Amino acid sequence: MPIFGIGLSTLFAVFFAIHAIKNNQDRYWIYLLFMFPIVGCLAYFVVCYLPDIRATRTGYEIESLLRKAIDPQRELREAQNKYDLSPTVDAQIRLAKALVDNNRANEALAFYQQALSGIYKTAPDILLQFANALYQDKQFNKAKETLDYLRETNPNYYSDEGHLLYTKILVSLNQIEQAKEEFEALIDYYPSFEAISYYLQTLIDWNEINKANQVLQIIDHRLKHLPKHAKKLNNQWIREINQSRQKLSSIDRQ
Repeated sequence: MPIFGIGLSTLFAVFFAIHAIKNNQDRYWIYLLFMFPIVGCLAYFVVCYLPDIRATRTGYEIESLLRKAIDPQRELREAQNKYDLSPTVDAQIRLAKALVDNNRANEALAFYQQALSGIYKTAPDILLQFANALYQDKQFNKAKETLDYLRETNPNYYSDEGHLLYTKILVSLNQIEQAKEEFEALIDYYPSFEAISYYLQTLIDWNEINKANQVLQIIDHRLKHLPKHAKKLNNQWIREINQSRQKLSSIDRQ
């Protein structure tokens, strides 16, 4: 294992050294990368490489993942501090979202309810987040009522995430036929593979194997023509699709 570790750090050192030369970084980085490859690579990544790519989508995602990995409670602490200093609507929403992201949806509900008053009573973005918190807290009927109220008070508001959330709520309420209608509409336009992956999983859970195989054929056709960068963006959903594929194969062999 130590040999593998040294070899891997050397590969990273070479990669960062090439990046340093191409971007006219100070030459001492080359010395640091090869004399102390592990420390040097970490330092170069944080000081030079990450700032260089952070403006890109990939860089932003890497930075966000690193922040969460190093200090998963940071956003929650900062949101709490901001709320304590000035409990504005923006501060309430930020704190509520941070609580949901930390699997504390039940605690977030009160902050959303506080925010949904006065001129913000029918604010669609806040209502959508509130519905999601209710869904995460397994209050499915209230979540559906909230989204119905959102659509009633904001007839021109549209959100693909809201549409997927509404469909998930219908599944949780076992309203199968309505959920199917929403799924069929979703998979025609949803920007990622999340919706169709969830549809595939749900069909298997409903034991609708023939329909699940039909949906899998649609997925495979789309994957065949999916650009490489789009596959990277959909990596999580493609993994879940492959897990569902294995389940279907097991069922078909029975």
